[in-house]
Amino acid sequence: MTNDDYPVRFDVDYPEKLDQLTTAFRIVMIIPIAIVLATVSGAMFSETGEGAQGGGAVGGGLLIAGPLLMILFRQKYPRWWFDWNLALLRFTARVEAYFLLLTDTYPSTDEEQAVHLDIDYPDVERDLNRWLPLVKWLLAIPHVVVLVFLWLAALVSVFIAWFAILFTGRYPKGLFDFVVGVMRWTWRTVAYAMVLTTDRYPPFRLA
Repeated sequence: MTNDDYPVRFDVDYPEKLDQLTTAFRIVMIIPIAIVLATVSGAMFSETGEGAQGGGAVGGGLLIAGPLLMILFRQKYPRWWFDWNLALLRFTARVEAYFLLLTDTYPSTDEEQAVHLDIDYPDVERDLNRWLPLVKWLLAIPHVVVLVFLWLAALVSVFIAWFAILFTGRYPKGLFDFVVGVMRWTWRTVAYAMVLTTDRYPPFRLA
């Protein structure tokens, strides 16, 4: 992990050697765990019956509105809400890292593995302004704009890395650090604007 004092820290262990076969078929191999992630992130909905919508909504997902209201009216962030959000973000990060070829290890639903995401639990009365959550989404727009372009560059980097791994079994270190940096920037922005765990504005940097 880095020595950065920002309350959101993210890193991925650099692999010395990657499996060329699993890399070649990563788009297929990720499907089962992606389905699992979709079910717990509330991203799936199904329809049943003829012409009628049935009970197919899958619960879960990040808790955003609840913490916002609790911070606003009670100046509290229930610990179990924080723990759920952190666990879901960590699981998401493992699946993303696997998809982006940063690791060969199949994503675990609960073990940390080679992907490390830590977010400090906030002391709401001391660390968080009760009114700021109402405008954080607006303040985060500059980061969102920059991240759109960074993710486009990251996807190109992954495409290049895919060929490099197929031929050499190694992820070029410069590309690896760049992709991890884009993910780090993203998680800082998510923690600031969505899960509301810090009022410190995310830095505009990958490191």
